[in-house]
Amino acid sequence: MDYKDDDDKGSLVPRGSHMYLRITNIVESSFFTKFIIYLIVLNTLFMAMEHHPMTEEFKNVLAIGNLVFTGIFAIEIILRIYVHRISFFKDPWSLFDSLIVTLSLVELFLADVEGLSVLRSFRLLRVFRLVTAVPQMRKIVSALISVIPGMLSVIALMTLFFYIFAIMATQLFGERFPEWFGTLGESFYTLFQVMTLESWSMGIVRPLMEVYPYAWVFFIPFIFVVTFVMINLVVAICVDAMAILNQKEEQHIIDEVQSHEDNINNEIIKLREEIVELKELIKTSLKN
Repeated sequence: MDYKDDDDKGSLVPRGSHMYLRITNIVESSFFTKFIIYLIVLNTLFMAMEHHPMTEEFKNVLAIGNLVFTGIFAIEIILRIYVHRISFFKDPWSLFDSLIVTLSLVELFLADVEGLSVLRSFRLLRVFRLVTAVPQMRKIVSALISVIPGMLSVIALMTLFFYIFAIMATQLFGERFPEWFGTLGESFYTLFQVMTLESWSMGIVRPLMEVYPYAWVFFIPFIFVVTFVMINLVVAICVDAMAILNQKEEQHIIDEVQSHEDNINNEIIKLREEIVELKELIKTSLKN
């Protein structure tokens, strides 16, 4: 059998293999992607129904549905491995999908074993497959992962502010308000509530001001620094990461278009050279 080298698949693919081409067209089609997304959403609805009162017949329907969903997802992974070959195992998103499906298969066969009923919670992981199936969700997750180093710096700085203000709050207000600032841990939690702006004024600061009239001098700078500055800094880092990803995608598209144009130009040059050679051959044959 004649073979051709397929760099994208990472292996030799039989030339003219109609079955391989059919499966490739199916797996890489938008219809197949949408079909899997709809199945994930439908599976999520089935899992939600399991937590409501139901008849024994309906429980059997849900059990059969879980079996069907697991089987379809397993077949999908097998088809993707068949189509993409080695490149499937180089893609983190594909590995994530295969891990979730593998856990679902483990849950399917072992969940009824005594002591292993906790494996049923693995079904909930299927919902995360929407992240890999929907491009926009995948882009957002990629952006969040890329900003982790910058986020750690912001979190470290925020933790430093929390630590300083918590010690000050414990020393200033702990004696009269031990339920909020009696210990360092309680002060941390109270300041976290203040940071979220949840009942910070009427619930915490105004009662403090009845005993400590100038308590607002402590809380206003804290809210300004931690809530307004730090949180907006986190948002800015995420937005910047999304902008960088969009730039990379645009550059990738431009590179692909440029590569396609270069290939076309090379083909045109080769065609012109062949035409010139053909003309020379015709002239030579006419002379002879």
